[in-house]
Amino acid sequence: MHETRLAYLAAAGAAGTVVKLEEVGARWAEPSALAEMTIGDLTAHLVRAVTSVPDCLAEHVREKEEPLSAAAYFLPVTADLSSSINTRVRHSSSDAARAGHAAVVADLEHAQDILRVRLSAEPEDRLVEVKARGEVLLLDEYLKTRIIELVVHIDDLCVSLGRPTPTLPGVEVAISTLIDVAALRHGELSVLRALARRERDPDEVLRVI
Repeated sequence: MHETRLAYLAAAGAAGTVVKLEEVGARWAEPSALAEMTIGDLTAHLVRAVTSVPDCLAEHVREKEEPLSAAAYFLPVTADLSSSINTRVRHSSSDAARAGHAAVVADLEHAQDILRVRLSAEPEDRLVEVKARGEVLLLDEYLKTRIIELVVHIDDLCVSLGRPTPTLPGVEVAISTLIDVAALRHGELSVLRALARRERDPDEVLRVI
């Protein structure tokens, strides 16, 4: 299996370990470390990084245009809470969280069972379409975006619970892809300066989402 797919499955497994904690369910309605999201909302959003993949694989996609890279997919995502993307995420996460902890965990486990089989069988040129945004990516590029969601929000959830963040499988993929986002947004020279010459990085270009 492609190493990106293995990293994704490992990251999904790490997410499951945290999501299934009884403390998550007990504190479902409490505020999380993320503005305007409860622990339940955050957990539902984290789980969506797993359940969205079988949804995409259930649809056949004809190549209509050049597929996006993982970095290009994240390019419009910012820290602006009022943006259409972030507003939609908060609303959909809140809706999903209403089902409760047990239901969200069950959805996660069902998706993991599907993906352990499907990801080993899908060809390298498999395309998926992200319905919410109408964008097409190669499956492995989409999985890179899901790895980012998984490792970032595992950390968010652990911080929300006051627990140490565990080792994050796939974090190397997430870091590499986020640096690619910064390069697309600001240019390679700005990224070089951010990494090596802090005094020449007034815009903090590595903070991409």
